[in-house]
Amino acid sequence: MEAVEENLTALERKWLEEAQNKGPTIDDVFNDEGKLQEDKLDGAVRDHLPHPTGWRLSILPYRGARVSKGGIALADETQKKTQLGTTCGYVLEAGPLAYCDQEKFPTGPWCQPGDWIIFGRYAGSRIPIDGGEIRFINDDEVLGIVSDPEDILHLT
Repeated sequence: MEAVEENLTALERKWLEEAQNKGPTIDDVFNDEGKLQEDKLDGAVRDHLPHPTGWRLSILPYRGARVSKGGIALADETQKKTQLGTTCGYVLEAGPLAYCDQEKFPTGPWCQPGDWIIFGRYAGSRIPIDGGEIRFINDDEVLGIVSDPEDILHLT
């Protein structure tokens, strides 16, 4: 590794340093059982996520477990399929106009940041980020609220 580093340009050295000092990613907020650790979501991780505009909500799709109930580590491809196919997610943030239309939402917001929701399979836009993806969905694309994402069947 040292021999390789000797041949790097100044710009390549800078990129290498930035990659090594990157800090936490979305991967760091999930434990092996796929449970979201909300205390790890604050701070540095949340600061690097894009913020929704207008009437959109930013959603962190459910990941699923990294380890099966029997203790077998699941392949990255299996985990990725679970995340891509999920219809369940954690509400990270609401845009400034979300749920402001009194005619459309006379009883107030359907969900709030911190809720687990279900949404249509093809709802919203997928935004790739380091360690996975987040989705931006419209405020009216929320189909329901669940107390625990494990209550929903996730096909792989």
